[in-house]
Amino acid sequence: MKIATFNVNGINGRLAVLLRWLEDAQPDVVCLQELKAPDGRFPIGEIEGAGYGAIWHGQKSWNGVAILARGAEPIETRRGLPGDPEDSQSRYIEAAVDGMIIACLYLPNGNPAPGPKFGYKLRWFQRLTDYAAELLALDVPVILAGDYNVMPTELDVYKPERWVDDALFRPEVREAFRVLARQGWTDALRTLHPGERIYTFWDYFRNAWGRNAGLRLDHFLLSPMVATRLVAADVDRNVRGWTKASDHAPVWIELSDSTRPKRRRNPS
Repeated sequence: MKIATFNVNGINGRLAVLLRWLEDAQPDVVCLQELKAPDGRFPIGEIEGAGYGAIWHGQKSWNGVAILARGAEPIETRRGLPGDPEDSQSRYIEAAVDGMIIACLYLPNGNPAPGPKFGYKLRWFQRLTDYAAELLALDVPVILAGDYNVMPTELDVYKPERWVDDALFRPEVREAFRVLARQGWTDALRTLHPGERIYTFWDYFRNAWGRNAGLRLDHFLLSPMVATRLVAADVDRNVRGWTKASDHAPVWIELSDSTRPKRRRNPS
């Protein structure tokens, strides 16, 4: 089973890129972030034409998350992260797919830091951590996938010294990611590529893509019942070089049907 996460950076403006990648990669489940479209402008016709059912939580001009399932309809289990009924930003959606709970999340950027946006990011991270503990307690397979807007280690960012004061790399945010992971979640990409510099995002500015000046912002955290099935994880980095591409590339994992597979690494 192949599951992917992809910050599309505007689903309507980059729909051709998304559809081309879906046809090429054939993922079974896809988590999308940054739809930048209200619910009524989600391109469900084109998505269904590509062979996918979908649920989505949109927002005009900003944010927005969706879950696609090939040849199936995701069963929505939650829309919006609990813990703050006043939070109207579309950053979390969750579905049951093929016996698993799959959460698609778009964590706040938080810049400038310090400041109100950074405070919101830390509060959102705490809400995610609190709710993730509840999901683990269900004792069912769970995947937390999406754009976390954090580089957990220095391996996840080019020239770390340039990012020490950025909300994506500040110590408070990296510690929040560690606290979440220590609940019992497995960082899929880092587990299978422990010593490699792997990026999922390259800015549009200063020729970041050409220089490979990237960041690893997009992550899969797997509950123990899913982690035992992990056989592969990688980034479709070539997609970042396509015309009108997102500044993120799709990230994917492959799960076996067995609970104790032999893991393998994929070439970059």
